[in-house]
Amino acid sequence: MKGLRQITPYIAGAQPQEKGMIKINTNEHAFSPSPVVLAALREFDGNGLRKYSSIENDSLRSALAKQLGVHQDQLIVGNGSDDILALAFLSFFNSDDPLLFPDITYGFYKVWADLFRIPFEEVPLTPQFEINSSDYMNRKIGGIVIANPNAPTGIYKTLAEIEVIVVANQDVVVIIDEAYIAFGGMTALPLVDKYDNVFITRTFSKDAALAGLRVGYGIGSPKLLKVIQAVKHAYNPYSVDAIAEKLATAAVSDTAYYTQVNAEIVEIRDWFSAELKSIGFDVLPSKANFVLVKPAGISASTLFDFLQTKKIYVRYFGDKARLSSYLRISIGTKNEMIRVVQIIGDLVA
Repeated sequence: MKGLRQITPYIAGAQPQEKGMIKINTNEHAFSPSPVVLAALREFDGNGLRKYSSIENDSLRSALAKQLGVHQDQLIVGNGSDDILALAFLSFFNSDDPLLFPDITYGFYKVWADLFRIPFEEVPLTPQFEINSSDYMNRKIGGIVIANPNAPTGIYKTLAEIEVIVVANQDVVVIIDEAYIAFGGMTALPLVDKYDNVFITRTFSKDAALAGLRVGYGIGSPKLLKVIQAVKHAYNPYSVDAIAEKLATAAVSDTAYYTQVNAEIVEIRDWFSAELKSIGFDVLPSKANFVLVKPAGISASTLFDFLQTKKIYVRYFGDKARLSSYLRISIGTKNEMIRVVQIIGDLVA
C-alpha cells in the first residue's frame, strides 16, 4: 500500500508482572516517591478533570525555575523527557548536514532521526566506551545529542569536556540529555546562560521515582524555547495532564527526600559494583542508577537467561555487537542487590 511509513521502533525493556520478582531492567527508582507526592495524590480534587490541563504549566515551571536557579521562560514541560527530546529533534534539527550522537547511547535518538527524516551519523565510542570529544569538532554538522551520564554505559563526561564540544559547535544546537545527572557528575546548567545553543533535557522518571507519571522538561535559552514552544503548541499543547503537573510540582518541593534516597542509590551502586568486581566481573564506572557489567566465567546471554529463571530481570542488548558481552543492571534496594550478588556468586563459583 502506498504512503505507509516504514520504521524500526525503539524496543523498551520488558515489563514483567510476576510476584516476588526483582525488576532491575529499566532503570526505575528503587524507592517510593516522596511522601509529599503521595499526599498530593490523595488530596487531588478529581472534579477538576472535566477541564483541560494547563497549556503553559506555570506552577511546575515556576517550581523548577526556583529549584534550578533559571528563569521560567527557559523551561518547557512535556509528557516525559522522551516527549521533550522528540520536540527538540523536530525543532532544532532541520539541516541537510548530519546530526551526531554516539553509536552506543539511548536507542530512541536513532528512531527519532529516522522518524523525522533527519540525516544522522552514529559516532563510535572509544574501546573504553567513552565519548571522544575530537570526533565532534571541525565538522559540518546539523547538531549534537549527548546523554550525560551516557546510557547504557553509565559513563560521565566532565563539564569541561562538554563545554569544549559546545564551544566548537556554536552554530548548531547541542542537546545534553541529563536523565541520570542526579546520581553523579556535574550538570551542564552553567552552560545554558553562557551559550544559547545548549538545550538540556531531564525527567522525573529516574531521580524522582515517577516513571509512571510521564513528566519531563527541557532547559535552554529564550531563543530556543520560543522555537520549541511553538512546535509543541502546533503538535500537543495539553501534553501534561493536571494530575501529573500537581504531583511533579510536589516532587520538586521535597528536595531533602530525593537528595537522601538518591544518595542511597549511589551507595548501593558503588557497593554492588565492588561486589561484582570481587568475583572477576568487569564493571564500567557508572554515574547513573545502573551499571554495565561484563560477566566472568559465563556469557552475558547465559547469565541473563539464568537470572530470569530466578525471577530477576536485567537488560541484555544481544542485538548490538559491542554490547553482546554485557548486561545492564539497574540498582534496586540493598536487600534486592544482596540477593542478586548471592545468586550470581553461587552460579559462577
